[in-house]
Order: sequence, then structure tokens, then C-alpha cells
Amino acid sequence: MRIVLVANLHHPTSGGLRTAVDRLASGYAARGHAVAVVVPGPRTVGDPADLRPGAVSVLTLAAPRVPGAGGYRLMDPWRVRRLLDQLTPDRLEVSDRTTLRGLGRWAAARGVPTLVVAHERLDRVLTQFLLPAGAARRVADAANRRTAAGHDLVVCSTEFAAEEFTRLGTTVARVPLGVDLRTFAPDRWDSRLRTELLDRSDVLLVHAGRLSAEKHPDRSVETLAELRRRGVRAALVVAGDGPLHSRLERQARGLPVRFLGHVTDRDAVATLLASADVALAPGPHETFGLAALEALASGTPVVGSAGSALRELLGDGPHGVAVADGPSAFADGVVRLLAVDPATRRAAARARAAEFPWSTSVDQMLGLLAA
Repeated sequence: MRIVLVANLHHPTSGGLRTAVDRLASGYAARGHAVAVVVPGPRTVGDPADLRPGAVSVLTLAAPRVPGAGGYRLMDPWRVRRLLDQLTPDRLEVSDRTTLRGLGRWAAARGVPTLVVAHERLDRVLTQFLLPAGAARRVADAANRRTAAGHDLVVCSTEFAAEEFTRLGTTVARVPLGVDLRTFAPDRWDSRLRTELLDRSDVLLVHAGRLSAEKHPDRSVETLAELRRRGVRAALVVAGDGPLHSRLERQARGLPVRFLGHVTDRDAVATLLASADVALAPGPHETFGLAALEALASGTPVVGSAGSALRELLGDGPHGVAVADGPSAFADGVVRLLAVDPATRRAAARARAAEFPWSTSVDQMLGLLAA
């Protein structure tokens, strides 16, 4: 098959969406398909003629930045459609519900089966930034009806992500994301790095993710403050960047918090995660929790928000716990995990992550695309 994946909000410092699109594309190519990935960038790069079986061709279209969005760009749908005419795909996979939502009409007019992957909860995004809950739900429902009607299939990674579609009676295919079990592994534990980051503390916490409002990174800093008030000698490392960076640094003054910024080296991220005691995932709108899954694969248990899809990933066990939003509940979760024997919690975390190899995600998505 000639498979084209199209995504906005695909950026060098973005997280789960970029990782999912890139890993699925490489998985499709590894199974012999000709794959193109179309994403926004500062300039147009790539040749549609390069599309060939067993390889991934990445094409960027020049697109303007979204003000205040930390570098994210949105492509002009007219330019995308013109590029698709050149690529002539057999299947179209759309990872966007903004400017590219209407690509289903292009596909239908040409007899190209298409699916849309919902990487976010639109009702939660609208509530976070713009509207009261009731109005956000009405707007999201109207938009989601149009999205579902415009594509052959809607795909979500969790039941939490699917809720805003299933309440409309839309049939949703659920395909969990995966994790690179080779890169993220417990044997990356680095005692020297750990000692450096602990800086005379006893417990190393890590927050990995974009520093933006919907991720609530401030809760990780608040959790550290609560633990210190309880006498737990903990330190926090924050790996990630975003519009809240400066504000978080001010919030963390006087606390043992280290800000690493965006870490581009995946091996370095894996080493950091494996060397921590507990990872914090406070985002209440996460539709899967890829950063949390990478921590689990590294042998590090996770405390996450029970208001998000992390309740499905974590459940309640020695590998992690989903708790109510707030620093007190998160601190309780950390203390609870620290009470478990380190070898036991690390083995349990790794075992949970081993249930989510990328190969399974690729096979399930290819099954949907072929059908």
C-alpha cells in the first residue's frame, strides 16, 4: 500500500503525537509499504516522487507558527490537498482535527479510504483554554460529528480518548500506542547521574513532558514542595520545555528542582527515566500517557492523574497509581510507591510496559488500514 500520514502539531519539541506518527510510519515501512509523512515546517522540503516501498519519505510544507503555541504550525489544507494529488495514496491517515479535518472529503472524492486518529480530547482542550464545560462539550460534539462523518473510521488510543465520540454513537477503533522497549529499559540506570541530580537528597522524582498549561507541570513542583514539608528528602528533575518554563522556575525557587529543558537525545531521556525513583504525570487531559509509558519501560513507577487516560494505563499496583489532581494526593502516591521494595516496583513497571510494544500498535493499525 501507499500510505500517507498527515499531521499538524508535529514539531521537534512536541511529544506523543510526533512519536506516534513517526513510529507508526517506520513500522508500516518495515512491513514493505511505501510511506509518506506530511508535516508542517518553516520551509517546504521533500519530493513526492521519492515515495517507494519499504521506506519513509518525510515531506514538510511551509506553514505559519501559531502565536503563543511554542513553535507549533498549522498547514494550509489547500496546499496539503495539492500535495496529496501528487502522492496518490492508497490509504490516508490523518492525525489532526484542526485545519486538516476536511481531508476526508478529498479522500472520498478519489475513493481513498481514510481514518482520523484522535490524539486529544477536544472537549478538554476547549475547557482548558476557552469555554465553560457545558459550552465546550456542545462545541466539541458538533465538531466531532463532522469529523466522524468525514472519515471512514475514528481511531483512539484509550477509552478515555474515545469517550467524546462514543457518547455520540460513533463507532471507534481503539489502538493503544506503544513504547520502544530497547531504548527505554531498566538497565540504563546510571548511579553517577543519579547522584548528581539528587544533590544531597534521597529520592529522585522526574517530570518529562511539555511545559504547557494543559500538562499542569506546576503540580509536579507543588508535589515536591508537599513532600519536603512532610520530611521526604526528594529532588525533582524536569525534562521538557514550553511556554510555562520561566513561570515554573520562579515557582520552584528555594526547592531542589533541576530544569533540563528539551532533551533531544532519546538515550539521555531513557537514562534519566531509568535513574529516577518515581515519575510524575500530572496532566489531567492525557489521552494515553506516552511519557508515563516510557518511564514504566525504564523500570520507574508513575504517579498520574486519575482524571486522564492514565487511570487505564496505571491502574493501581506497585508499578504506579492514578490519583486525584492535587499535590497532596500526588505526594500520597509517591510515598505509597516508595514503600514498595525497589526491585519489586521496578520489575512491575517494566512488566506493565512490556504489554505495549510498538509492533502491536503497527499491526493493529495496518489491519484497520487494509480493511
